Amino acid sequence: MSKSQRNGQPDSSNTSSSPSNRPRKRFKKCCRNFVTFMCTQVGVGALIVIYAICGAFSFRKIEGESVDTKEAEVSGLRSTCAEELWNITETYNTLDKPTWQNSTDIILQNYQRQIATIIKQGYDYRKPADIWSFPAALMFCLSVITMIGYGNMVPRTPWGKGFTVIYATFGIPLYILYFLNMGKVLARSFQFLYRSLHECTHERSIVDHRLEALENGSLRSLHRKKIIVPSTACLWVIIFYILTGTIMFANWEKWSFLNSFYFCMTSLCKIGFGDFVPGASLVTGSLIAEKRKKVQEDPTIDPNAVTKLQRSIAEQHSKLAINFIYMLIGMGLVAMCYNLMREEVRVKLKELKEDTKLCLDDTRSRFVGCCGGRRQDVYDDDDYGEDYY
Repeated sequence: MSKSQRNGQPDSSNTSSSPSNRPRKRFKKCCRNFVTFMCTQVGVGALIVIYAICGAFSFRKIEGESVDTKEAEVSGLRSTCAEELWNITETYNTLDKPTWQNSTDIILQNYQRQIATIIKQGYDYRKPADIWSFPAALMFCLSVITMIGYGNMVPRTPWGKGFTVIYATFGIPLYILYFLNMGKVLARSFQFLYRSLHECTHERSIVDHRLEALENGSLRSLHRKKIIVPSTACLWVIIFYILTGTIMFANWEKWSFLNSFYFCMTSLCKIGFGDFVPGASLVTGSLIAEKRKKVQEDPTIDPNAVTKLQRSIAEQHSKLAINFIYMLIGMGLVAMCYNLMREEVRVKLKELKEDTKLCLDDTRSRFVGCCGGRRQDVYDDDDYGEDYY
């Protein structure tokens, strides 16, 4: 005890430190509660959505506002090629056709090689601001953290590449946590639904079984048998979800049903070839500007065409957001099927182990019985021989 406590006075050090520690304790408690909530299923799902949205804004800021020099380079190549062709035509005219044709072939081949090199470097006829719209950037963030990697959109600037590395470093573990938690939640929900439907369809047999158990006086048979969700039910759920996505993407993206089904399968399997990607044919701002210019130049064109294009942009952006949700839920369903099939495999292996053990015990008992009977016969023959002699 301190000196002040012995004299009957309160310790001033404790009283002075306790009020100052209260805000710190409250802050620690709030942080602990926040971390606990974020580790739950709802928290992880909300966190991955927020993480993808923040990444979409960041990539749009970095890549969308970058200056693309490829368009000016392609325009210069086109002008140079046209000028060289005109010089050849002016020099040889049309009297020396073979010489003119050979010279123009050389110029066109050189132009093709230069254009092919620029396209390999990532040139697109669209501007960066048109490519990196918010829904497209959201799909890019989803492809990064889910490790699909379509490849239709890639960062071109050094800042964008560096940010992609950092974003994937923190995003992939977050997606794995979402994959595990979401799989458990959906697996439990689907198990409850399947067991409820199973009990409803087999209610008559369950009642008869309970009555029979009560009549026999055996309470052990009243124990509820564990119902395992079969793998076929999981496969039917995945097939139904893929067919839903097939119809949706076929109507929105104007794909054939085969291509749409092919895209859903490769995406949910996280293959991601990138030959079919939602939003690849989006209406861009440059297209609207060209359409507005044509409307001003040609009075015969419908003036409402620009308004229709603007409405189509809003619709396409909402569709890309729905595609993002579809892919996110689809990954959760894949995790659900993984958990349910793993449980079924575990139960089957346990039953196989028990059956194998029973089979070995039965074989051992039969073998011992056969060998034991043969030895007893030998002993009986020996006893008989001794008495005989």
